[in-house]
Amino acid sequence: MPEITKQQVMEKLKSVRGPDLDGDIVSLGMVSDAFIADGKVYFSITVPAERARELEPLRQAAERVVKDIPGVTGVLATLTADKKAGTPNPAPERPSPQASHASHGHSHAGHAHGGPAQGSPAQPRGKAGVPGIGAIIAVASGKGGVGKSTTAVNLALGLQANGLKVGLLDADIYGPSVPRLLKIAGRPTQIDGRVIRPMENYGLKAMSMGFLVEEDTAMIWRGPMVQSALMQMLREVAWGDLDVLVVDMPPGTGDAQLTMAQQVPLAGAVIVSTPQDLALIDARKAVNMFNKVEIPVLGVVENMSYFVCPDCGTSQDIFGHGGARAEAEKIGVPFLGEVPLTMEIREKSDAGTPVVISSPDGPHAKVYREIAAKVWQSVGERRQPAAPSIVFDD
Repeated sequence: MPEITKQQVMEKLKSVRGPDLDGDIVSLGMVSDAFIADGKVYFSITVPAERARELEPLRQAAERVVKDIPGVTGVLATLTADKKAGTPNPAPERPSPQASHASHGHSHAGHAHGGPAQGSPAQPRGKAGVPGIGAIIAVASGKGGVGKSTTAVNLALGLQANGLKVGLLDADIYGPSVPRLLKIAGRPTQIDGRVIRPMENYGLKAMSMGFLVEEDTAMIWRGPMVQSALMQMLREVAWGDLDVLVVDMPPGTGDAQLTMAQQVPLAGAVIVSTPQDLALIDARKAVNMFNKVEIPVLGVVENMSYFVCPDCGTSQDIFGHGGARAEAEKIGVPFLGEVPLTMEIREKSDAGTPVVISSPDGPHAKVYREIAAKVWQSVGERRQPAAPSIVFDD
């Protein structure tokens, strides 16, 4: 495969005229530094925020010319909105009636464990839904190392085991884990050269930056490129009809979390923590962030809650025990359950065969299915409109 250079990319992009035809997008300083990995080219184009929708053809033209470079197997060009301080936000885009109809067009009847009411949840104002997806749930943590991705994958598989159509979006651009956890290799393909077909294993549709670049590639991206890539992985993927899309969020409370919270109609968030005080402090930060952006917290999961000795069967509280339950009660959110620290969960996760799939009748799979049922029940309860009051006139 011929080597692709940044100079080649920039030379090609010089053929794309700027929005007002007074120069090309490179000479106008609109193009970021290109990132090249495994035959795929990534770059962003900075445009005024109020003209982002209008300039979508510009982005498409930039992708087309770069695709013509020999050796290029894929291009991801993103529009980065350049909002100057003091300028008002553009008016939120409202979904078209056709898009609204598409997102409400499939039935949820017949699912196990208390399926939701018919149709998709009402979308917060200014947040366009994703056609075909009934609900979007974020799985988040205040810090790394608490087993959030393992929880997200098993939660998604638990929802599926409970009878739902489920997809999984890996929103961790810098440290994607889903390809390994689901044992998926290879690259996604495009439909009609535009929409990406999601990867799939165990009946679960999935999308991750890890499918687009090599596992050891360092993603050196600034915040705007991360935000744009997230939106493309969400909105330009052929998810099909799903009851729920689980989003494995990166750890912390940074740009990616705010992007998802502010631009995506999340049905709620699941917070993952371990029992010790330090993790609980960070979990509290995650809860506070979602509260500030008015995203309901569906509950807290205590991961690595206790260790079960494989030889003697006794339980040991290595990281303490019950801290997440007490914290959930303190801040007034549901406690969803305790996941033990076991060799089986760790080994199965590393092997890409999550316990919900590899040991569906085992005690650990049961824990995840029960957590999934509680999460989905909470989503369903929040969808139900308040019952009208009946007033009898005298």
